[in-house]
Amino acid sequence: MGQSYCNLLYHMVFGTKHIRPFLTDPDIRRRLHAYLGGIVREMNGIALCIGGTEDHVHIYAKMHQDFSVSTMLRTIKSKSSGWVHRTIPELGEFQWQNGYACFTVSQSGEAKLACYIQRQEIHHHARSFRDELIALLKAHRVEFREAFLQ
Repeated sequence: MGQSYCNLLYHMVFGTKHIRPFLTDPDIRRRLHAYLGGIVREMNGIALCIGGTEDHVHIYAKMHQDFSVSTMLRTIKSKSSGWVHRTIPELGEFQWQNGYACFTVSQSGEAKLACYIQRQEIHHHARSFRDELIALLKAHRVEFREAFLQ
């Protein structure tokens, strides 16, 4: 075959360092989400839906096959953290946590996932990011140790 054909859909989730509520301002979140989408485009991907709350972000994206999951997330987190420090000086202590969660998504689950991400603010009135992450890990049958979810 002379070309590669891939449809790599990922649901990426990561939080702020120590799950601190750095992103309380909806305008800052909106700008950050737009910037995250730009990073995905720079990596030849397509940001399908981005959302989150004051302490974490969800990215649903179609990514290019040239990037491993770890490279993709390291780049997204590093570039977005740098952007926050350059453009929003009052968030000088802002950092992303070291880890992340990343799940593959079937094309048939796209609409449900997009709705889930768009409703993050409503969803988190009743559930913490930690509880949400545990539920996602269990739903995807990912083994984890709760001690590392602090």
